Amino acid sequence: MTQLTTLPDRSAIREQRKLEVKKFQLYSQMFHIGSEVSKLNPFEYVATGNRVYLPDRDALAQALREEGKLQEYINRIEDRQEITSLLKNAFGDRWYETETDDGKPIFPEYRASKRLTEQKITDLRPMMRNGMGKLYVPGTSIKGAIRTAIAYHLLKNADRFRVPQRNRISSIETQLKNNLGELRQRAKFVDDRLFMDELFANYGLTYQNRAASVQDRPNPNTDIMRAVHVTDTDPIEQFTKLNKNGQTVTYNQALVAEVLVTSHSNDDKAKYRASIYAEMVSNLQVPFEITIDQEMLSWFKHRQNMQLPFQNIDDLIKICKEFAQEQWNFEHDYWQGVKDNINAKDGNQQPINLNYDRIHKFYEKETCPYALRIGWGSGMTGTTIGTLLDDELRAQVRDICGIKAPNFEAPKSRRTVANAKREIQFVLGWSMFKPLI
Repeated sequence: MTQLTTLPDRSAIREQRKLEVKKFQLYSQMFHIGSEVSKLNPFEYVATGNRVYLPDRDALAQALREEGKLQEYINRIEDRQEITSLLKNAFGDRWYETETDDGKPIFPEYRASKRLTEQKITDLRPMMRNGMGKLYVPGTSIKGAIRTAIAYHLLKNADRFRVPQRNRISSIETQLKNNLGELRQRAKFVDDRLFMDELFANYGLTYQNRAASVQDRPNPNTDIMRAVHVTDTDPIEQFTKLNKNGQTVTYNQALVAEVLVTSHSNDDKAKYRASIYAEMVSNLQVPFEITIDQEMLSWFKHRQNMQLPFQNIDDLIKICKEFAQEQWNFEHDYWQGVKDNINAKDGNQQPINLNYDRIHKFYEKETCPYALRIGWGSGMTGTTIGTLLDDELRAQVRDICGIKAPNFEAPKSRRTVANAKREIQFVLGWSMFKPLI
């Protein structure tokens, strides 16, 4: 087989195709998308009492060279030490306003966040930034979440879409049980082999009444998600506006907050596990677009006669909402079973009140008001089809591929965001897609 070469370039026939395009506003109460760097070293950020700054490191090195402090900076980097005292010594108390000789800010405002924690910030997890250093949500992250929702939809409705028997949940469970011992070595790709390749890429293509020559699958050319394009969001810019009660509300606020990782004991009492400090955005409102190339979609015919799971954008949104509802129900039940622990201790043996009243209130609605859960906090339920699996098997997979928690449900732990008083207040990632005209 030779690689697909007969299909014309998308841009060359754009005018001939039926492209369905819809614009949406992405809304989320609290949101984090991780960057390619999982966490920052102490010299890569500077935390003050109310702000956290991520310097332009080239501009900072240039300015420190001009002040004769470059070698000290290098020494601190090598020793993984903080640099706040060095900045004060080199530039004074208002070091955060310093510019290079050519007027370039060392600590640009768009790389600064409000500090929402009084705890010492360690191993800061940065959020994704574009090439200009501004926060944004990649379209690939949204599309990846949509892809998981589609897989869940197909497997849950296998008869309706004529999913091949070897790729249905019963078969997936059997194959997982028979290969648990080897799962750790190939966990990253096991879902492709078990079902993802079949659900998305085992298609033949017919263009202008001619079958296109393609490689053996898996092949991105025969993946139905080629017909779906999701744009990156606009850069996330902070703004304020009045709400319906006449109160001023800040949107797209960049924050650094404490994320509490908690689980529970055998008696269901909440238990502290760890604190993570992450850059995130509160009251996120940012636009993006979804496009379906409906002509391209018509080229696809599944080799095992499975039906296409969507025809238009409305179908995609409906699939996402159904998946979100499944996650919502799962999370509601989880939090109902966890008991508050007002006398918990953190990793430093300091008291921390694990009171989940705000989380219970968040999940009290029966109908999920969101379209999808995206990014950090989604966990096993949002990034896999795990909740379709037998509970015991799902726990076994977790124990082999992740952090072991024998005899407990999977997933066992959760991430919640604390306010400055260390009160548990927010969950991450729940997102609305509001159509824009």
